[in-house]
Amino acid sequence: MKGQFWTYLIKRLALGAFTLFVILLASYALMRLAPGDPSKSTFLSAEGGGKNAAGSMSSDKTDLGRNEIIVKKLHLDKPIVVGFALWMKDAFRGDFGSSVAVDKGRPVTELILERLPVTIKLNFFAILVTYLLSIPVGVKTAVKHDTVFDKTTTLFLFFLYSLPVLWVALMLQAAFCVGGMMPYFPLKGLTPDIAPGMSSWRILWETSLHYVLPVFCLSYASFAGIARFTRAGMLDVIRQEYIRTARAKGLAEKEVIYVHAFRNALIIMITLFAGILPGLVSGSILIEYIFNIPGMGALSMLALSSRDIPLMMALFAFSGFLTLGGILLSDILYVLADPRIGFESRV
Repeated sequence: MKGQFWTYLIKRLALGAFTLFVILLASYALMRLAPGDPSKSTFLSAEGGGKNAAGSMSSDKTDLGRNEIIVKKLHLDKPIVVGFALWMKDAFRGDFGSSVAVDKGRPVTELILERLPVTIKLNFFAILVTYLLSIPVGVKTAVKHDTVFDKTTTLFLFFLYSLPVLWVALMLQAAFCVGGMMPYFPLKGLTPDIAPGMSSWRILWETSLHYVLPVFCLSYASFAGIARFTRAGMLDVIRQEYIRTARAKGLAEKEVIYVHAFRNALIIMITLFAGILPGLVSGSILIEYIFNIPGMGALSMLALSSRDIPLMMALFAFSGFLTLGGILLSDILYVLADPRIGFESRV
């Protein structure tokens, strides 16, 4: 078993490395082939200013010199394959470069590590709420298949899943945030204004209010989807012969459902788990922008809008690594959840 595991792991890691290489090459090529001049857009967005009539000629020369520096720094004067090879060479040494637009001169790894804790905290609570609610609802609707409860819950879940997150976030802000009809929650950010003498419980309460609406917006669609997948998986399992046999032996219904059926229905939930790891750290561009949260989603939007190539490549590498890692982890969890699935068939 151990030999099969290590053989499988080595082959998967090799395949994952090749896949990540292809992802990064395609991303780099698309950025280079996109319309516009990254060096000019970088300085226009970074410098942000026009020129007066008297200094227009000197400013043009200065901008031209700066653009040439950026072109050489980003290897934009070289073919795509050569530029990518030079970027890979630096990346293998752990040097992903410095930002040229979002925060000029700062290493992109510092920018990512600075915003990563914010996104992890936000998405951790969203994932926790999603799974704590969706799995029991999915199991309950499967057990009460074709009842009024099942049909009503199914209709509600489809309705919830169909709501666009942008519209939901804006409606919640208009209704329940400061300045709205019922101002119960803060409008922006995740950190409250701490007044002198404020108790720890008060600070905790104020902080939790900042998380309620962003966490809801991040979790409601996933809650509906995972609940439906859980229901489908449980329905498939509880119709099997061994479940009928367990009931015929006189086992309690809770034991049949939560011990025998639920473990075999975990396969679907493990498959969905593959997307959790990248989602946990990549953030949501829309939600972080609407609620003014300085996380990874907002950083990705800034990098794309300013065409900050070093920062974008670092984000692509980070997200690609986590996506492939999540898929590998879910494949390993398959074997732990169901011993009938062995590594020998995958080797």
